[in-house]
Amino acid sequence: MSLSIGIVGLPNVGKSTLFEALTKKQVDKSNYPFCTIEPNVGVVAVSDERVDKLAALTKSVKKIYAMVEFVDIAGLVEGANKGEGLGNQFLARIREVDAVLYVLRGFLNEKIITVRNEINPLKEKEILDTELALKDLDMIEKRMVGLEKEIRARKKEAIKEKEILTKAKVLLEQGKILAEQSFNNEEKEILKNYQFLTLKPRLIPRSVWLWVWFRIRLWMS
Repeated sequence: MSLSIGIVGLPNVGKSTLFEALTKKQVDKSNYPFCTIEPNVGVVAVSDERVDKLAALTKSVKKIYAMVEFVDIAGLVEGANKGEGLGNQFLARIREVDAVLYVLRGFLNEKIITVRNEINPLKEKEILDTELALKDLDMIEKRMVGLEKEIRARKKEAIKEKEILTKAKVLLEQGKILAEQSFNNEEKEILKNYQFLTLKPRLIPRSVWLWVWFRIRLWMS
């Protein structure tokens, strides 16, 4: 089974461009928000010197590398957790992947439409974190209702589950990402059953223009 990585970001930040660069697969990159509705999917073989050496030693003609599946997910906007911009559909796509790769707009190009009137990758990261966290909170609150019924029915495991979810809820309300917090093995086992969006590993690449942008901000401050 291949590792699945979802490419996530606001509309028109370069998600599909990155997807093409990673997969060598051509997709529509029209200059308007929500150009991508259905996710683009591409699978890439990960070169590994160990596989090459083993193939040479065994004189094997066939080499089987690890595979990574990249999923180009449609752009998220503020309010996605409430359904804004087909948000529920797009957030559901994120739940299906193993990890998320944030794409933050750090390039200056007036010809490319932006859904926000500024280039601010830090704010974009904040929006993405918030939308994922709010969706996780919504799931926890709905599950709590069911747990209360189970506790009244004297199901002991429900008490422990409620304690763990309460801990996660408090962390999320404090603006923290679950993947960056410490949990013991029992807590991890319970939490992984929910496929929380903020519990997935995150990757945040940077472009040259993003680096330039930070340098300009530092110089102006």
